[in-house]
Amino acid sequence: MGKPTGFMEFERLEEGYEPVEKRLTHYKEFVQTLSDDNAKTQGARCMDCGIPFCNNGCPVNNIIPDWNDLVYRGNWKQALDVLHSTNNFPDFTGRICPAPCEAACTLGINAAPVGIKSIEHFIIDKGWEMGWVVPQPPKAKTGKKVAIVGSGPAGMAAAQQLARVGHDVTVFEKSSRIGGLLGFGIPDFKLNKSVIDRRVAQMEAEGVVFRTKVIVGDKAIPAGINNDATETVSAAQLKKDFDAVILAAGSEVPRDLPVPGREFKGVYAALEFLIPQNKEVQQGIKNPINVKGKHVVVIGGGDTGSDCVGTSYRHGAASVTQFELMPAPPEQEDKPLVWPYWPLKMRTSSSHKEGETIREFAVATKAFVEDGQGNVKALKAVRVEWKDGKMSEVAGSEFELPCDAAFLAMGFVNPVGSLLEAFGVDKDGRGNAKATTDGEGCYRTNVDGVYAAGDVRRGQSLVVWAIREGRQAAREVDAFLMGTSALPR
Repeated sequence: MGKPTGFMEFERLEEGYEPVEKRLTHYKEFVQTLSDDNAKTQGARCMDCGIPFCNNGCPVNNIIPDWNDLVYRGNWKQALDVLHSTNNFPDFTGRICPAPCEAACTLGINAAPVGIKSIEHFIIDKGWEMGWVVPQPPKAKTGKKVAIVGSGPAGMAAAQQLARVGHDVTVFEKSSRIGGLLGFGIPDFKLNKSVIDRRVAQMEAEGVVFRTKVIVGDKAIPAGINNDATETVSAAQLKKDFDAVILAAGSEVPRDLPVPGREFKGVYAALEFLIPQNKEVQQGIKNPINVKGKHVVVIGGGDTGSDCVGTSYRHGAASVTQFELMPAPPEQEDKPLVWPYWPLKMRTSSSHKEGETIREFAVATKAFVEDGQGNVKALKAVRVEWKDGKMSEVAGSEFELPCDAAFLAMGFVNPVGSLLEAFGVDKDGRGNAKATTDGEGCYRTNVDGVYAAGDVRRGQSLVVWAIREGRQAAREVDAFLMGTSALPR
């Protein structure tokens, strides 16, 4: 694939970034898509490796060598068709996926891997630019109706697949916009919401009906979870009105930090900061949390924590410190040991580079300190060490850090339980919807006609995994309704 000697002739070329001092003044995307010539050069680096491990490293099994070769040859339209054959929304994954495909790239064994994600980003942006991404309405209607609860990437993928084979699909979303955490959780500087909106318009032209501000089941949901609902629909009503239901509501309950002082003002779950900021950018609704001139501590070292870091810098925070409970990973992975699997190594995001981010590893938060008026002013922590998978505190390592705002970004534990209870769906040991992906009846819950896909079933995961599960669940629902399915698995 690509140019036979390309991997020896050309170096990996990263996408460009807008300068930090400029991008900190706005919330727009700042990653620069490859030029036509640079995309061809990167496609040329794809080896004729025999066994493309990248295909299997990608959860949606993108046919990566094929579209790399097509990009190298300048066949943009064909590359887009191949890309769309496995991935409904490469405009999402090309922007925010961590690219496990690149970790599995054969060239990556002893050199820089092919820039697969940047090529994917290029292909889909070229497709929109040229007007090649158009609605694909069904040729005939089946008369079957499917309800999808949740409009994140799993729900959107399932909806599009089912609509294209003729089913009447209605998507229910409790937020005021479509996209799930893509819409309100991920900052605009990583994913401009116009990218979602143009997909929504495409899907509406294909027959999908979106109903926002509608909550299914119990309206009372845990604090820290966005809920713009003005209307409630019961699970019983959905089961009565629709021939099948797919639960794709994500995993939204944040992992809390039960330490003294958690209740102080200034200590927030990460999405209590990120969602209002998205609403301020998109809708002009002022974010009640402002960290300008404040000392910010982000607890949690993943993507959500990184989003808090980048947003804090755009506010003008005085300092940003990020804590991670686990020890610092190695700067470089041991490739002979881990390839082609996702490696544990130090990862520095673009947000970390937007200021003098202090990153502390193997640190546990012990308590928050208040200023006498109920506001957090400092944080007490201790260094820890890990041995045989067990954590212990390092004697005499306690310290205190100024903290005017703390954001808890330690991940999400499970979906909102009341939704599953409303449908009578069994839960697994982690509180997720219980549904298998093996054998017959994949994604089917214990309730007849009710399916579960994405984070609501597998737990907190990647956007690309949600798209995979949404597509696969759609095929199972189609087969359930029609007896057979031509949708890809």
